[in-house]
Amino acid sequence: MQELFDLTGKVALVTGATHGLGMAMAKSLAKSGATLIVNGHTPSKMDAAIKEYADEGIKAHGFLFDVTKPDEVDEKIGEIESQFGPINILVNNAGMIKRIPALEMEVDDFKQVVDVDLVSPFILSKRVGKTMKEKGGGKIINICSMMSELGRNSVSAYAAAKGGLKMLTQNLATEWAKYNIQVNGIGPGYYATDQTAPIRVDGHPFNEFIINRTPAGRWGNPEDLAGTTVFLASNASNFINGQVIYVDGGILATIGKPHGE
Repeated sequence: MQELFDLTGKVALVTGATHGLGMAMAKSLAKSGATLIVNGHTPSKMDAAIKEYADEGIKAHGFLFDVTKPDEVDEKIGEIESQFGPINILVNNAGMIKRIPALEMEVDDFKQVVDVDLVSPFILSKRVGKTMKEKGGGKIINICSMMSELGRNSVSAYAAAKGGLKMLTQNLATEWAKYNIQVNGIGPGYYATDQTAPIRVDGHPFNEFIINRTPAGRWGNPEDLAGTTVFLASNASNFINGQVIYVDGGILATIGKPHGE
């Protein structure tokens, strides 16, 4: 059974893995044996991330490039392939959100979110998928969202992009399963990260909302994504195609629970 989840000899690229959930998922792949390639776009964040990986005994190889620019992606993927071999595992994690009510949102802001959250996974998947097809298979994991299934105030661009990413996941799986390429997604719920720290305090309305909305009764820990990430990256998921696994503590399974239950 351990061999099913062993990633030794695999090359894994995780976009947007200089912090947060991307970093947590990247660590899980490396600890399962994969050679880890980390994408980011800010030199200072990359330097800090590489140090954090090293502090945990992980050798991470950082590559700075803009995931929305096909030429940059092509160039850097070529460099990665030249240095480490073909990419066996791609995690399309890079993303952004702009919390602006739809009536107030500029078209350029909408397009920027869609470019990062939806178009860039297509660009990366197309580039890496060509090599995966030639080499006889691979794993692509798209980081979706609960907004792939439902809406929320002020995140119209993000929800549109993540809903589209779910359908892109299904369509790529439909086209590429015959090449032994499994394309699946992970939909995180609400997680305890540096970004959510200011609202994860007793008495904060959103903190109370999440705890009462989540059947598990808590925020997710980044490490809660590790098992699903390794599973979808490993041979254990060889016959799973076009699925999105929601690691959300049960939020999408219910309309909520009474306060204090």
